[in-house]
Amino acid sequence: MTRSTAWRRVDAAATQALLRQGDVLIFDVRDPASFAAGRIGAARHLSEADLERVLFGTRKTQPLLIYCYHGNASQTYAQIFVDFGFTAVYDLIGGYEAWQAFATASTAPLREWLVEQGFPPDDPNAVGQHGMTPLMHACRQGDEARVAALLEAGARVAPLNSDGNNALWLACYGGNLAVIDRLLEAGIAVDHQNDNGATCLMYAASAGKTAVVERLLRAGADPRLKTLDDFTALDLAANLECLQLLRAAMRQGSPP
Repeated sequence: MTRSTAWRRVDAAATQALLRQGDVLIFDVRDPASFAAGRIGAARHLSEADLERVLFGTRKTQPLLIYCYHGNASQTYAQIFVDFGFTAVYDLIGGYEAWQAFATASTAPLREWLVEQGFPPDDPNAVGQHGMTPLMHACRQGDEARVAALLEAGARVAPLNSDGNNALWLACYGGNLAVIDRLLEAGIAVDHQNDNGATCLMYAASAGKTAVVERLLRAGADPRLKTLDDFTALDLAANLECLQLLRAAMRQGSPP
């Protein structure tokens, strides 16, 4: 690899993909005031004053993303890291300005959808009527793409609506297994009990949603939990398939 191509220049879309990997160290080489006003993800500010400390204090195999205002100064920093033996260095083409333009364009559909649903365009965690959040609405609609966009925009999975249900309950109502998987991957509480003590597993069993019951059990849902009226998901099963799945889970003492 030659000196001029020793690092990889990436556009904003590729940068977003890098951020999703979760192991990239991001350096912002703009002035402190610009950094304080806005940055990319968990970026750290980097200047000539602390460059040596970073160079010697960071493992050489650590993936690095460097950006500046317009993509010029960052190339100089990228070359310095490569010269010091770093093996995975990325430079953002167009800098922070390009990232902002990309972020604005990519979030426009979500902003429009939020307004259509009666929420502020810039708040993925807004609370609407009956305590419903945008994420809950998207889950109820079974809209996987919208759920993914909301989670990426920072939507929280913990909030509850006025019935004490979390977004997973609404996802089970919507019946889209991919949406359920998204929430489970995001760490939503699979065994949350609402104001009546009911869990998502109880709801799915009572509604005869066999595929949902199976998915929840595989995710570790506890079939032994009871409502305030002392009913388990097994007691509430609406069809034979759900009954069989829950009986098997109860026999095993833990979800299959």
